[in-house]
Amino acid sequence: MIKVGIVVGSLRKESFSRRIATNVATLFPEGYETEFVEIGNLPLYNEEYDGNSPAEYNSFRNTVKGVDAVLFVTPEYNRSVPGVLKNAIDVGSRPYGESVWEAKPAAVISQSISNLSGFGANHHLRQSLTFLNMPVVQQPEVYLANSPDLLDENGKINNEGTVQFLQSFVDTFVELIKRYQ
Repeated sequence: MIKVGIVVGSLRKESFSRRIATNVATLFPEGYETEFVEIGNLPLYNEEYDGNSPAEYNSFRNTVKGVDAVLFVTPEYNRSVPGVLKNAIDVGSRPYGESVWEAKPAAVISQSISNLSGFGANHHLRQSLTFLNMPVVQQPEVYLANSPDLLDENGKINNEGTVQFLQSFVDTFVELIKRYQ
């Protein structure tokens, strides 16, 4: 069984990113299991914690170590990733030389309630993932604009073209994961 961790860059329980991630989680084939990796309980990264980590850091790091790949689904805040997501990335990458992200295949979905689709967040996140040595799905890129309009009253994606596009994205991610197994 291949385990894919899903990291959502928004803390709101019913966030558009979480709803989109929940939809995408159903698109993985048999033999793949998804697990949401919570990041909202992590204290802000502080180098003084290296060697004396809070329990939340240890739990988070162990969870990420236990997955084979990571799907990031994030909104855009001020043309970048939300602080909580950047904090999680930093917590997982430290202490230096002990990154839990090392060589794990990754994929990025960004979304925005506006027409800009989270382009800035997507590319800022990719910059960090490059430094972390995570192979990332390059194409297709997923930028979802006007995300509230993509979801019905039950939180399901209501546009079949979008579902098909996301399926092609997941299929590409699965192929990347297979290359690194």
